[in-house]
Amino acid sequence: MTVLYKLETFEGPLDLLLHLIDKAEIDIQDIPVSEITEQYMDYLQTMQELELDVTSEFLVMAATLLSIKSKMLLPKPPVIEFEDMDFYEDEEYDPRAELVQRLIEYRKYKSIAVQLLDLESERSLIFTKEPDDLAPFVPEQEASGVKGLHTADLIAAFRKALGKAARRSSYARITRDEISVKDRIRDVSESLRLLGKGGRLRFSSLLHDEMARHEIVATFLAILELMKMKAIFCYQERLFEDIVMEWRGGDEWNGLQDTEISY
Repeated sequence: MTVLYKLETFEGPLDLLLHLIDKAEIDIQDIPVSEITEQYMDYLQTMQELELDVTSEFLVMAATLLSIKSKMLLPKPPVIEFEDMDFYEDEEYDPRAELVQRLIEYRKYKSIAVQLLDLESERSLIFTKEPDDLAPFVPEQEASGVKGLHTADLIAAFRKALGKAARRSSYARITRDEISVKDRIRDVSESLRLLGKGGRLRFSSLLHDEMARHEIVATFLAILELMKMKAIFCYQERLFEDIVMEWRGGDEWNGLQDTEISY
């Protein structure tokens, strides 16, 4: 298990080094190792005097600073010459480069950590509430009348509607043959007179399948008029059976006078 020892101000050796560099207003690319090392060692000594636990990370950084300090104090080795080649250490090599790179990376992450902390503080001021279930309050939508229909179905319905509209715009004149009660009286009386006095004729014999309703009504009214004139006698042999008509007039009977029936 890794244990992180957080000191009073600094969270690690890199944090302490950045603090010393910023306090001295030193360029991080050109660190005076000797000066920073002395300040760093003084801080470690103060920690020991205060009986604070000094972690191994601080001690490793102290050893690193001393190593860098010693390398910078040592003279560069002489150039070793061979026949056509010279071997020497890189003049641009800086023993502080690795430490400087670590400090730059640490500063980036520390800056990001500060920004995240600010965002956390802002977010902590926002209070949220779990959304309520509003499904019971949502009005039910009626099923669409065209759901499941395709374009071909709509086209067929449109054509059908156009056909109905075309038929609706055309019209035909219907005429019917008028038949009067007076004419039917003449027809019925003529049929009975041919049978002679006492001749019988059934009402159904005056009707046929192609006869219209108004013709049937006119025929029935003609029989009533003939009964009223006492030209015929009507009876039924049984209840709801066919009406039987019997002629009472003589051969000399000339039928109905034109003025007696007006329809």
